[in-house]
Formats: sequence, C-alpha cells, structure tokens
Amino acid sequence: MRHFLKESDLSREEVAAVFATAAALKAGRGRHTPPALARQSWGLLFFKKSTRTRVSFQVGVHELGGQPVMLNADDMQLSRGETADDTARVLSRYLHGMVIRCHDHALLETFARAGTMPVVNALSDFLHPCQLLTDMFTLAERWAPGRPEAYAESLRGRKVAFLGDTACNMGNSYVLAGALLGVEVALAGPKGYAPGPEIQELLRREKLAPTWTFTEDAEAAVRGADMVTTDVWVSMGMEAEKERRLREMAPYQVNARLMSLAKPGALFMHCLPAHPGEEVAQEVLDSPASIIFDQAENRLHVQKAILAHLAASR
Repeated sequence: MRHFLKESDLSREEVAAVFATAAALKAGRGRHTPPALARQSWGLLFFKKSTRTRVSFQVGVHELGGQPVMLNADDMQLSRGETADDTARVLSRYLHGMVIRCHDHALLETFARAGTMPVVNALSDFLHPCQLLTDMFTLAERWAPGRPEAYAESLRGRKVAFLGDTACNMGNSYVLAGALLGVEVALAGPKGYAPGPEIQELLRREKLAPTWTFTEDAEAAVRGADMVTTDVWVSMGMEAEKERRLREMAPYQVNARLMSLAKPGALFMHCLPAHPGEEVAQEVLDSPASIIFDQAENRLHVQKAILAHLAASR
C-alpha cells in the first residue's frame, strides 16, 4: 500500500509515469477516463478552507469512477477528542482511501501508520505535494509540448525563483521537488524566512542532494529564472502578523520590473488565491507570462493521476 504525503514518496520514474497519465487523462477528459477507482469510496477530510483542492479532488474521484465522501473535521468525533489513530482504523473499514488537508503534518503520518488505506496529502503546514507536482507538470507542458514522455526530463536543469515567505509549505515543497527532479530553486525573502531545519533534515533522510539557495536579494534570485512564483504573505492562521509581514515582504513583490530580470520568455505561476498589490502586481497576473489558470486546471488532472497510481499500487 502506498501513500502520497510528500513529493519524494514517488521516485523520479514514478513522477514521469504520473505526468504521462495526467496528460492522457487531460486529453481524454469527457471522452474516456479509465475507471481506476470504480466501486471505491474515498474520504475527503478538510481542516482548512479550500476551493481548488476541494473541488478538484471531489470531481477527480468522481471522474475516476469512485464516490467522494466529504468529511468536515468539525462534524467528526475528532473535534471532540477521538484520537486520529482510532479514526483512521475505523474509516479504513469504510473507505478505500483518504485525502486530507490539515495543519499538522503529523496527522497525515498518523493516518498512514494506523489505517489500512492510501492517504494523500492535500496540504499540510509543512508540505503541499499535489500542488508542486501540478506546478512541475504545468511547466513541462510548455517546455516539452506534445511529448508527455519527456515531461519529467524537460525540468532538469531549469531554474525557478520563489519570492516571499519561503519558509512556508510551498517553499518546503519547492525545495523537496527541486531536489527530486533536478530543478534549481532560487528562494528570496526577508531574513528569518528561509526554509528551516525540518525540510533540510528530510532531504538528508531521503538522500537527495539540495538544489536550492536562499538570498535576501530578490533581483539575484530572479535573474536567469525560467519561471517566477510566489504565494500569499499572510496564510490562514497568521492574520495577527499581517501588518508586519506586509511591511517585511514588500521588497519581494513580483512585478514587471522583477519579471524583466528573468530569462526571456519566463513564466509566472501562483497557486492561488492571489492578493494583487501584495505578493504580486496585477500587471503580472494579467500578462502573457502568467499561466495561473492552466496551473489551476491541472490540479484536477495531476491529482487524478496520483489517485490512479496509488490505486494501482495497492
């Protein structure tokens, strides 16, 4: 039984296979989708608000022939003290898999350890692996058009720049995915916002050579980048820090001037929702470089491919 809690739960070869499956599912949507989850019920357990993740997984399970079972954490006995271990054991008797969006990454690990069904990380405060595979797939579509078999290889040696709070789950996931897929990851943010020891220790445990650097110089990070990305500066639960964060992050806004320092033809990505005028200027969101809606759509196709891969690995 396989889980997908972090990017490195898949090998480079498996990522290539997931990309090929995602491309086929995207091309065949509405005509033929292999029923990889036929007669299966998958739980979708959300502790955080969501638009793209919730809808794409619910639609994805349905299109693969399965039944999505929406679970609100506040409506479950988990919210009244039942342990995650007991919840995982019980739900394993009902469901064929779980998709969980939560705060503490340890909850995902508990479900994977205690249960007897595949568990997918739909976002934790530590990592956002479904988003990162989607980001890489979306870039590969542009860099190896029409050649899904070459998608993974087309990423090797490319440079991506991530600006802002690079100690967040997206920053950690770029560090991990970059090392897995051979992508140079240039991170830029204020002092104190670099990836922490937890992700560095994970790289060591996974025996992955680091491909990331951190600088306080936004221009240096962006120079020569094939893609520039950012994320919100004030994540859910950090509202009390808003004024300080907006002040500290202001030099790292992705705007037309910074984009002009990237490689000619460089792309812009954002996992959304965006806050125009904060982490990114509206002019960048509206520019030809922006592929944010392709990126958002591809969450559906890549996640379906991940689910199909896990189902086939049982």
